[in-house]
Amino acid sequence: MYIPDLYKNENQEDIHNFIHQNGFAILVNQTNGKLWATHTPLILETNAEGKQILVGHISKANPQAESFKNSDDVLAIFLGAHTYISSSWYDHENVPTWNYLAVHVYGKVKVYNHDEAINFLKKLVDKYEAKSEKPIRIENLSEKTMREARGIVAFEIEITRIEAQKKLSQNRDDKNYQNIISELEKTNDNQAIDIANEMKKNR
Repeated sequence: MYIPDLYKNENQEDIHNFIHQNGFAILVNQTNGKLWATHTPLILETNAEGKQILVGHISKANPQAESFKNSDDVLAIFLGAHTYISSSWYDHENVPTWNYLAVHVYGKVKVYNHDEAINFLKKLVDKYEAKSEKPIRIENLSEKTMREARGIVAFEIEITRIEAQKKLSQNRDDKNYQNIISELEKTNDNQAIDIANEMKKNR
């Protein structure tokens, strides 16, 4: 990912929190000689060797699953809040732009066996059921329902590189920076307000 130095985010704690909060990723690799992308939830973990990994799953029917058997290189794209920035908000003439938060994670894929896949599903469901009034537990599902788990391929990605971008109008002076925040806060758009809040934290 092209990241100007001004927008580069190298705070590891910040990046890990971002992945935890924006876990629905786009998983990209080469499949049968073509670029292929799948939208899927991924969880950031630390393995027994102390290395950071991503764990996830896709359908066995997805052609991407077949290519995972070769320990392929993959790219996971995590996108956070993003919004349009109008240049009418500046005190000078300039071009409009877009503010956003994004993390790209590169790594090598390793396919899990069935037991490892079930353990992953437990973690995934527990994470997203945590706020439910009546949370579902994998352990409580019937054998018939759990047969559906045989239709997935679960995997881990050994992370080789992380690139993180935080584009939040850092190139603007304080006056214009604060004006952008004010204009974003006037909108009824959740994404715009999220970016305004991120900008407040960033300066």
